[in-house]
Amino acid sequence: MSLSILTDWSEDEAQAFTKEPLVAQHNLHKNDLFSDDGLIDFIDRYPREHLNLYTMDNTSTDQRTFRTGIADGISGRDILDAVQRGLIWLNFRRANHYVPEYGDLTKKMFIDLERNVPGLKTLKQDNALLISSPNVRVFYHFDVPLVTLWQLRGVKKVWMYPRKEDLLSNVDLEAVVLKETEEEVPYWVYFDQQAQLTEFKPGMMLSWPQFGPHRIDNTDTLNVSLSCEYQTPMSIITANAAYTNGVLRRNFGLDPSIYNDG
Repeated sequence: MSLSILTDWSEDEAQAFTKEPLVAQHNLHKNDLFSDDGLIDFIDRYPREHLNLYTMDNTSTDQRTFRTGIADGISGRDILDAVQRGLIWLNFRRANHYVPEYGDLTKKMFIDLERNVPGLKTLKQDNALLISSPNVRVFYHFDVPLVTLWQLRGVKKVWMYPRKEDLLSNVDLEAVVLKETEEEVPYWVYFDQQAQLTEFKPGMMLSWPQFGPHRIDNTDTLNVSLSCEYQTPMSIITANAAYTNGVLRRNFGLDPSIYNDG
């Protein structure tokens, strides 16, 4: 079977996909879309009202230091220059819906995944382009959908944590699913003893189980990544179960658990 995006993909990786933290290889980092000129063109074409722009205190592990901003009336070239020089994290959500080249690329990415993971059927695909400054930090959090993260430029340190109640309680997980809080959840440094730490370089892809906590520190380089959120029939069932558990806990005083591994 020929591979157009994933490289060196094995049966073991196919078996591990969505079930445990996984590191794989790809060739997207060679695409001219992610050169400086390609990024500037994308930024100028992306609907500015949908851009999520943040800065933070990168000396802290407290997600409350995240602050939002706007970039109205600023050119793509000036935005990219500001990211290279500053402490900025840009999230261009749904890039595949707003810029045709990213829509085409996203289709190819998911065709590759589905072709190489037996039985995988993806739904609700959302491919976000992430552009971030040197030494930016993404705090400990989890995502409700499934996620694959593709590194294109720069180097990050990524901590992937097991999906366990002592690292992410049912109450905190449900609060995010019920939209009582954002994605960030309580973090303590000793959690790192259970984490898988990866030096995340261009040409690498990461994935983890649904609700798998993770956090990220950029090294001293500009970073460009694609964060692909998606659902499967089973992940939708799991998210609905977490939602139901939250309702049962809050309205009926029950103590259900999303964890089925003891």
